[in-house]
Amino acid sequence: MMRRVANVAVLLIAALLCFGMQTSKPHYADLTAPIPVYGKIGETIQTRTFDIAVDKVVFARTLKFDRFGQKKLLTTGGIWAIVTARLDARNRSAMVAAATWQGPDGLNYRATERTSLAAGALPVALDPGVTGRTRLVFEILPSQAVGAMLLVSGKLAGPLDSEARIALGAVPAQADGLPDSTIETYELSDAF
Repeated sequence: MMRRVANVAVLLIAALLCFGMQTSKPHYADLTAPIPVYGKIGETIQTRTFDIAVDKVVFARTLKFDRFGQKKLLTTGGIWAIVTARLDARNRSAMVAAATWQGPDGLNYRATERTSLAAGALPVALDPGVTGRTRLVFEILPSQAVGAMLLVSGKLAGPLDSEARIALGAVPAQADGLPDSTIETYELSDAF
C-alpha cells in the first residue's frame, strides 16, 4: 500500500514538473526570432548586413504616382505613411526585403505592394560603398502613427538574423485623430 502511494506521488510530481517546464520554456518562434538592433530617426542603425538611417516620415490621405505612363491616385481607408531612408551594405552585397510598421497597440502593417512599381520600393539590392535609398509605404490606421516602430530586415523571414527596429517618435495628433502633419496628396516621384 505504501509503495503504491509513493509511486502515485512520484508520478504526480513528475507530471507537475513536466507541466511547469512546458509552460515556462520559450516558444520556438522566440528562440529563432530576429535579433533586434534599436535606434531612432536620424541615427544610423547597423545590422549584420546593412546600415539604415531613416530621414523622414510623411503622412498623406492619398498617393499619386506614374505606373506605365499613367497617373494613378491611390486611396486607403486609413492614412498612408511614407518612410524615406538611406541604406548602405556593410561588407558585402546585401538585400533589404522586408519592412513592417508596428503601431503602439502591437498591430503590424507590412509595406504595401500597391506601390511596388514605384521608385525605391522593396526589395532593394545594396553593394558596399554605394549608398542606396528606399521609400517604404504603409497603409495604417491613424491611431497607429503615434509611438510607432519601423522594423526592417534583409529577409522576409529572418530567423537568427539582425533586424533594425527604429522608433519613429512622437507624432502630434489633430482633433480628428490624424497626425498633425498629414498632407492631402503625396506624389511618389522618381526623385526622393
